[in-house]
Amino acid sequence: MNGEIFAQLEQKIQNAVDSIEMLKMENEELKAENAQLRQERDEWERRLGGLLDKLRALDETPSDAGA
Repeated sequence: MNGEIFAQLEQKIQNAVDSIEMLKMENEELKAENAQLRQERDEWERRLGGLLDKLRALDETPSDAGA
């Protein structure tokens, strides 16, 4: 009986170790994806900032319509 309980415990521990390893791999994949998404977001923010600067420059330019 003790051998059977020990075998069940051993199996549960192995299952837990396998699950932890899978979660670690998934975590690494998500970290890489997150880094890529951050880089893409930074690029979008940079581009959007450039467009906003251009629009602000247009607003600041004196208009010939009022002259």
